This record gives sequence, C-alpha cells and structure tokens, in this order.
Amino acid sequence: GWGGSKESFAPLRAALHGQNITILPPDLPGFGSEPEPKSPYTVDDYATWVEQWLSQQKIPTNTPLSILGHSHGGRIAIKLAVRGNLSITHLLLAAPAGLRYPWHIKRFIGGFASKIGKTLLKIPGISMFEPIAKKMLYTLLREHDYERASPIMKETLVNVTRENLKPLLPKILVPTDLFWGEDDKQTPIRGASLMHELIKGSTLHTFPGVRHAVHKDRAQELAAVILQRLPRA
Repeated sequence: GWGGSKESFAPLRAALHGQNITILPPDLPGFGSEPEPKSPYTVDDYATWVEQWLSQQKIPTNTPLSILGHSHGGRIAIKLAVRGNLSITHLLLAAPAGLRYPWHIKRFIGGFASKIGKTLLKIPGISMFEPIAKKMLYTLLREHDYERASPIMKETLVNVTRENLKPLLPKILVPTDLFWGEDDKQTPIRGASLMHELIKGSTLHTFPGVRHAVHKDRAQELAAVILQRLPRA
C-alpha cells in the first residue's frame, strides 16, 4: 500500500507461518527500506520494478506465483496479471486501488477553500498562519499521503492515481479473490462490486466493520483463502 512497507504484512505472514509456502514481500521504491526512484514512477514502472526484483531473487519466470497486492499494491498486481510476463496462478487483491471515483463533496469544498485561502494568505500579517491552514486543509481532504511526500513521490502519487485501471479488469484471466472492508473510506466498497463484475470468475469477500487495512485486520481469513487456492500436487 501507499506509504506502507513489507512490515504491514506481518500479521498475514504470522498466519501463514509453518505452511509449505515461500513468502517474498518487497519494499516498493520510495517506501520502507527501498530508496525513492530517481524520477517519478507510473504504475507500469512499479510493475516493471517488481518483475526485475523477482528476477534478482533468482525466481525463474515459469515459477507459479500467487500475487497479493493491497491498495496501491493492488494497482501493481493488476498490471502484473494483465502483462503476462509472470506465471501467476492466483491473484489476491486486498482493497485494491485503481478505479477512479467521483469527487466527494468535501473534495469540492476543499478545492474551493484552497483557492480562497491562497488569496487570503497574501494579506500582510496573515501569511504566518499558512502552515496551520495547510494542515487543516489536508486534514479536511484526507490528503496526508500527498502532504508528507517528497517532490518525486508527489509526482508519482499524481501519476498512479490519475490512471484508471477499469479497462484492464476484463483482461484478468487468472483466478482472483477480492477482499474488502465494508467501512473502507479510501477505496469505497462500491468499487468491490464493480471489480467483482468485471473480473470474470472472481470471488468477493467483504467484511463488516473493517476499513482499509483488510490485509491486517482479516489476516487469518486471507491466509485461509491463500492456502485453499494453492496448487495441489
């Protein structure tokens, strides 16, 4: 997920401990221990990076893989599944990003307030309040990811959120499980039904009372599905 690291999958790794499965959790460029890219990335750039990272782990291209992506990682997983460069046998998408949602009313209000605020802050004596005003606006818009990002990662965030992956969903031909919290505010639950409809043969798992961190809050349930879907000898 955006801003997360491989450590966010610790509950899932614990749930899979002792099973006959190899887990390869990378930190993505710009997050965790992995340095930022030298220039702004797109979703395709992240997908290429994952393919190269797997190659560096000495994973042959014909090795059967289950790919799990949460939020921003879901975007990348969708790209990988459609590209067909890896031998993906199972796709797991946990509250995946990639759909374009209409602006919420608070986004409209926030954008309007931002324009007014820039004008007001030019008035002598008021400019000292700019840091506080920005923080309040970011809180209103829930744009903390953008607020905290470096210049390169700001552009990266714009790049990845601009792309609508909806046209790719019917092209996913591997077995797919979708996991979604019904109280998710970042990737709203209405996106679950759309993805389920467009990814033919997919299975949708929804969880009441769960928000965006479904991969952590329902790690046991995800682990059970992963083990159930593993190819049997």
